[in-house]
Amino acid sequence: MQTIHQQTDAQLVQAFKEGNSIALEALIHKYKDKIFTSIYMLVKDQFTSEDIFQDTFVKIIKTIRSGKYAEQGKFLPWAMRVAHNLCMDHFRKVRQTVPVTLSDGTDITELLSAVDEGASSEIEKRQTHASIRRLIEELPEEQREVIVLRIYAELSFKEISDLTKVSINTALGRMRYGLINLRKMIEDKNLVLR
Repeated sequence: MQTIHQQTDAQLVQAFKEGNSIALEALIHKYKDKIFTSIYMLVKDQFTSEDIFQDTFVKIIKTIRSGKYAEQGKFLPWAMRVAHNLCMDHFRKVRQTVPVTLSDGTDITELLSAVDEGASSEIEKRQTHASIRRLIEELPEEQREVIVLRIYAELSFKEISDLTKVSINTALGRMRYGLINLRKMIEDKNLVLR
């Protein structure tokens, strides 16, 4: 018999439907970092991010319990869509715009892996990752959104296009321009990534 941590997302959702609250805890534990980071990168406020994160899982729980959750793929893309929609609701409520802009053509994962390979200590890695996150926050809304969903939430461009309601080509373009802008900011600020 599989332990709770060896079960697929679909098995965990089914177990939760059947009353196993530990299954839900396993799902939350599995995806909390990706979901919270994505929320934070969009709203850029710790307390608001925590509220939206909690609201995300409250909505997930209610949807599963009501029987309205239909496994149409993976749990994470669905949970990210719930979180994304709650972020957009937040911005509509406070009438703010979320800046998202993409730069370069270089994939940010290359930048982050270069950091991992080149940083001599864990402290240097964390500092460089924090610097990159701060730069991402300076990007225009559409670019930042695509980078966050691709890099931190690890969604495919198809999933991103569905979530943001744009074509795949538009999502790819936003990613490209966001990475171009990131590369330029890194050069302008003389950040060393290796």
